Order: sequence, then structure tokens, then C-alpha cells
Amino acid sequence: MNEATNWRAAREQGQRTDQRLPARLWVVLGATIAAVGFAWLAYSYRKSDAAIQAAPKPLQQVVVSKPLVRELHSRLGFLGQFSAVDQVELRAQVGGTLTGIHFKDGDIVHQGDLLFTIDPRPYEIRLAQATAQLETASARLELAKRELWRARELKRTNFGTMQAVDQRTADQHTAEASIDDAKAQIRDAQFDLEHCRITAPFTGRIGTHLVSVGNLIAGSRYATSPTTLLTTLVSLDPIYFDFDMSESDFLTFSRYRARLREVLANKVELALSDETKFTRQGTLDFVDNVLDRSSGTIHARATVPNPELLLTPGEFAHVRLVLGAAVPTLLVPDAAVLPDQSQHLVMTVSADGIVAPKQVEIGSIRGGLRVIRSGLTPNDQVIIDGIPYARPGSKVAPQDGAIRYAAAQAHD
Repeated sequence: MNEATNWRAAREQGQRTDQRLPARLWVVLGATIAAVGFAWLAYSYRKSDAAIQAAPKPLQQVVVSKPLVRELHSRLGFLGQFSAVDQVELRAQVGGTLTGIHFKDGDIVHQGDLLFTIDPRPYEIRLAQATAQLETASARLELAKRELWRARELKRTNFGTMQAVDQRTADQHTAEASIDDAKAQIRDAQFDLEHCRITAPFTGRIGTHLVSVGNLIAGSRYATSPTTLLTTLVSLDPIYFDFDMSESDFLTFSRYRARLREVLANKVELALSDETKFTRQGTLDFVDNVLDRSSGTIHARATVPNPELLLTPGEFAHVRLVLGAAVPTLLVPDAAVLPDQSQHLVMTVSADGIVAPKQVEIGSIRGGLRVIRSGLTPNDQVIIDGIPYARPGSKVAPQDGAIRYAAAQAHD
């Protein structure tokens, strides 16, 4: 009985064990699959990351072009300003009440034209007084001459003395001096009377009147006391054009001028700010004798005919000095020239795509492009776009571009 009971219990336990065995196998199998999947994902991630790291970065793209070669005259260009050859502040030399203004503000006036009048009556009175003094002195001289004649006659007949003769001679000399003094007083009064009329000292354009009729103005012959400014007057034809040369440009110009030694060496061409061609001609007639130490420039001046009176003092214009015949010239965009302290660099690309900076000597702007005097060759590949990505020594992907000359540039 006990043996049978134990056998049934063992059998039931075996059956329960057989039922749990498949479940455990599934659990083990699932864990194994999960571990294999995780390992595969980790391997794939490391492989893809390594592939990403191993992939080369794309090269920066830049636009390159050979320098533009163009036949250009060797010349220097500057920006300058017109100034008057003659400029004057009109002030009265005599004081008094302003009684007349005889011009319109801004008019062209000619030499000798009447501009202002000052009340002349005080000076007419003074002239009349000086004239009366002359007449008095003349009468005294006549009396002195007669008295001297009488004294000499009395001395000749021994009825007079030598002392009387000397006294009458002195009286005559005094009367003569009084006449000279009276004549000087007349000239002085005439001078004041004449300067009650203020006229234009030269032909030019007059400014606005600064004093109205009825004002009492102060005058001085010798400018030893304050005077009243009435207006200003500037000449217009011819007119000066002032500009400054840098030290390097001055050296270039000096060598050219010494070599040429002709009148043409002093010829300049000008264009106003709204003009596209240099049609105005002038003559360089002054170069200063020292360079300004603070700016490193030297002052120069040209004289320009202005028969139409179009040019006005204070206006800006461009001037150029032609230094020689047309020669092949290298041109690049001004943006392609990089400043490096006191020097200039241009970024180029070698045949293997490596960025190589080149030091250049630059010139003026011509046709919107910068003249390169030295440092480049016609076959250099100059970076004209994408310069921020062009580091010296780095490799880039160059693309062909083109440099164009702006023939319509006003001041090339």
C-alpha cells in the first residue's frame, strides 16, 4: 500500500517537471536571442561610427580666376578738392552807417563793381576842413614871402637888421610846411571819403551780405582794432585743385617727372563726381617741399581753367596723372586683396589645390578692379570668392570664375 502510494506521487512529480521543462527552455532561448541581438546592434553601431569617422570631409569650394590682363596707361589717381585762387573777406576801412548794398547775394561781380556804401558826410566835412586849412596856409605863405622881401630890402638900405631877415625866412619856411601838412590832411580825408564806397577787388562770386543797411559798422585802415565783416568774395577762373599724394605715389611721380622733363609731365586730367570721363584739363604747378609726418603725404596743387564758372571752391573731384604709355597690367577684384599690416596679400590656389598666399604691391582702382604692380603672374589662380574658407596651407576645391573690367566706371 505504501509502495503504491509513493510510486503515484513520484509519477505526478515527474509529470509536473516535464511540464515546466519547455517553459524554461523558452526562457533560456529568449535570453540568448536578446543577447545576440544586443551584440549585433552594438557591433553595427561601432561599425557605422567607424565608417562615419573614416569618411573624408568634403573640401571647401572657392571660386578662382587668373588675373585679368589689360593694356592700361601708367597713371596715378587721387581725390581732391577745389579752392579759390583769390579769396577775400570784405571789411570797411572807415567806420560809419551802412547806407547801401549794391549786389545780390551769390552774384558774379566784376572787378571795380560797387558793393557797399557808407554814409560819406562826416568825411566830406573833414575834407572841407582840410581844404580850408590849405587855403589858410597858402595865405600865410604869401604874407611870409612879402615880409621876407621887405626885410631884405630894409637890410640892403641899412634900415633893417639881419635878425629880421632870418625871422622872416623862418616864417616863410613855416608857412611852406603848413601847406604840406594841409595837403596831407586833404589826401587823408580823400582816402577816407573814397573808402566810403567799397568795390570788388577782383572778379568772382560774392557771398551773402552779413550786415544790413542802417547798421553802424566799424572800420580800420591798419586792422589794429576790430572791424565789421561785410561779406566774402572768391575768384572762380582759374581755380585751384588741391590733393595729397602718398609717399610711394610721390616717389613714382618724381621719377617719372625727372625722366620726362617736358611740359606734359605737369598735365593733369579731372572728372567731377557726376562725370564718367576725365575731360577737364589742368596744370600741376605746385608740389610742397616737405611730407606731412603725421599723414605720410605731400600736398600738391593744379590750376584748372574755369571759363564756364561751373567749378566751385569746396567741390570734390578725381584727378589723374598719366605717367607713361599703355602697358599690360594685372587686375584683380579689390575684395581679393587682403591687408596684412603695412603689406597686402592675395590668396592663390596651386595645381594640387593648396591655398598659397602671395604678397603683392598694389596700385590704383581701374575699371572697378585693383591694379597689381608686382607679386603675381598672369597664370596664378587667384581666389575671387570664398576667401573666408581659404586658410593658408589648406586644401580646397577650386571652381572656375571670371574677372570683368567695368569700362563704365567713372574714375578708373
